[in-house]
Amino acid sequence: MDFIPYNSYNTNDKSVFGSVAAGQSVRFSASLPAHYQCLWMNLVLCIDGGTPVHYPMEPVSDKHNRRSTEIRIEEPGLYWYYFEYETDLSHEKITRSDLSRGQLGERGAMWQLTVYSRAFQTPAQLKGGVMYQIFPDRFRFSKTPKEGIPYGRILRSDWGSTPEWRRTVDGKILNNDYFCGDFSGITQSLSYIASLGVTCIYLNPIFEAHSNHRYDTADYMSTDPLLGTEEDFKTLCKTAKTHDISIILDGVFSHTGADSIYFNKYNRYPSVGAYNSKDSKYYQWYRFRSYPDDYACWWNVKILPEIDEENEEFIDFITAPGGVVSKWMRLGAAGFRIDVADELPDKFLDALRRAVKRENPEGLLLGEVWEDASNKISHGGRRRYLLGEQLDSVMNYPFREAIIAFAKEGGAELFLESISSIIENYPPPALHLLMNHLGTHDTERVLTVLSGADLRNESREWQSTLRLTKSQKQRAKQILKLASVLQYTLPGIPSLYYGDEAGMEGGRDPFNRGCFPWENEDKELTEHFAALGALRTAHTVFREGMFAPLSATAGCVAFCRRGESETILVIANKNEHEITYYLPPAYPLDTVSCIFGGKKQDGGILAPANTALILACTNDASGSVAP
Repeated sequence: MDFIPYNSYNTNDKSVFGSVAAGQSVRFSASLPAHYQCLWMNLVLCIDGGTPVHYPMEPVSDKHNRRSTEIRIEEPGLYWYYFEYETDLSHEKITRSDLSRGQLGERGAMWQLTVYSRAFQTPAQLKGGVMYQIFPDRFRFSKTPKEGIPYGRILRSDWGSTPEWRRTVDGKILNNDYFCGDFSGITQSLSYIASLGVTCIYLNPIFEAHSNHRYDTADYMSTDPLLGTEEDFKTLCKTAKTHDISIILDGVFSHTGADSIYFNKYNRYPSVGAYNSKDSKYYQWYRFRSYPDDYACWWNVKILPEIDEENEEFIDFITAPGGVVSKWMRLGAAGFRIDVADELPDKFLDALRRAVKRENPEGLLLGEVWEDASNKISHGGRRRYLLGEQLDSVMNYPFREAIIAFAKEGGAELFLESISSIIENYPPPALHLLMNHLGTHDTERVLTVLSGADLRNESREWQSTLRLTKSQKQRAKQILKLASVLQYTLPGIPSLYYGDEAGMEGGRDPFNRGCFPWENEDKELTEHFAALGALRTAHTVFREGMFAPLSATAGCVAFCRRGESETILVIANKNEHEITYYLPPAYPLDTVSCIFGGKKQDGGILAPANTALILACTNDASGSVAP
């Protein structure tokens, strides 16, 4: 085995695994091979973009080639570090390889150290729960009559049919067909949702808008008439609370619709919009290059004029007392998921956090960020989403990618490295609120993804006819069960996209936004997800339990979540054959119970092909496994 001078995942080398709170003491220790004549060694650390600081490292006992230093960082921020040393022959560095491990004498990368505010707290009531994402138009239609339906909508009565995907004769995609799902339909379904162990519902946009996805906001202060009234929304929130379920909303603040009160390009509204006059009170919200038709728009989509989110009047409209955040939280919302959070400036996000926490200190602010949010660069600089003064947490696309890649291909080592990197970089308050999803309104249905269907170059016409064969679906369901066990046991909150638990299929938008198949649910999958939800309810270790890897090799990955009184062990076998997994000595077989699949056999745990299983054992007073 190659010599490893330092491993940031090893608490013998770095006393605290992962990020640290400002003012927290951390000891760093690194080693050189025994035959090196080490003269001195330094830890070299700098805040992002700052001047490096050199910390001398002292020999550890009689091990002359192992050195250590303890430091305390008082200022929150993103820090980077490496080690330098001198021998009788050369002056070299210890830098980070492609993995967490260090390498000698090479110009590798630096390690990241996230230092977050000591005051950083996130909503405790959400930890350990399950999230359920609903695309409102497609979940359930209550048959309640609606009033004031805006013109230009196609109201469909063929629930369950394929969403309209064809372009108009002039090449436009209108997204103006509605299946009429509504608030009352969700309220009627709360017992079903609760049976899945759900504790939080995330609703895609509910504000008035003139497309079925409603990301083109027309009026932030009104519900969309097809969804129902404010009273219907209040009833949903109030009834959900009786099931111990909170409701969070989609906040779309980087752009509005061109067809809106604020822009009013098509003169639908009696208001004077920014497109109608430079004297409009909304004119300063937008960026016009040549008035009125040449304006900045989101990703060059002309129906989505982009907001200047640093405009004080817009910030106040959203975040001041009595503004958008205040209104909807006072009506019952428990927080917001922020659309394209990485496209919003710090000034706006800072104000948004203050607004949410002013209404409810336990209110949630969850951001859409597709990459590692701890070191994301956008808006011309490094972002500080997770240092304690902006977002509570983010959507966890890195976990999704890692889980799906492992479930399809079985790369255990890469899976564990991808997972551990996020766990190392994210502050614990944010880590335990990560939205761990396998599918959303922006991705293909997970069952379709796991079937092996490659949709990257396929047309919408081709996707409109895509249906899995019986054997493809059965295979995909088996792999989904494995993937979902990982999703439900890793740090964070598993998020179910409505209908994934019912066996829904579909490619890219709009085929991933079909109608929930009421009375035609896949019972096998529904029961599987209900069992996982019950398991999370029964075991408090999933709230904030420590993560520790056990092994990752030959298509099998294992890890544990350790709490004060209990340890949960997870074994995922992605091989096409069953294996017997032998537990580490710290977990004697007679102390472990199989609580979700698997059985004890021949001194180990029998794990069938393409399955993941969950074990549990009780800790003693010291935190070790009880005999």
